[in-house]
Amino acid sequence: MAEPTLYLETTVVSYVVVRPSRDVVALARQEITREWWTSRKDAFPIFVSPVVLEEAALGDPELARERLRVLDGFSILSASPHVEQLAATYLAELYLPERALRDAAHLAFACSYGLDYLLTWNCAHIANAEVRRHLAQVNLRLGITTPTICAPEELFGKEAV
Repeated sequence: MAEPTLYLETTVVSYVVVRPSRDVVALARQEITREWWTSRKDAFPIFVSPVVLEEAALGDPELARERLRVLDGFSILSASPHVEQLAATYLAELYLPERALRDAAHLAFACSYGLDYLLTWNCAHIANAEVRRHLAQVNLRLGITTPTICAPEELFGKEAV
């Protein structure tokens, strides 16, 4: 059985490379993400997209350089007309706001390439129960497999149970 594949969305990398937060929830996510990064990331073939690289390059220049350094070495999925069309479909049919175009693109890359997991902390437009439900319905209609969308805390493996 092949190792399950994973699409790494930008929010995860941002939690790996960030100054400690004063916000208790954000700090907990940072710790969970760093633990996952050190203990579990090597269990998956990890893929990113040009959208992840674009987002990682934004913001504080020092942190952006570190995010891009951390992403170096992961396989980069190619953009295609199919991915672009799928992102547009998701933006419309999942009722995402225009500003969530990149979030729709993350979904499109992970779904178009048939990856097993989409790892994210984006609970507004990706790891959201209503979005996941609608995404599964759209993908069923389109004949596309829907990856398991989860946060790092949900992907620690059997040994964490």
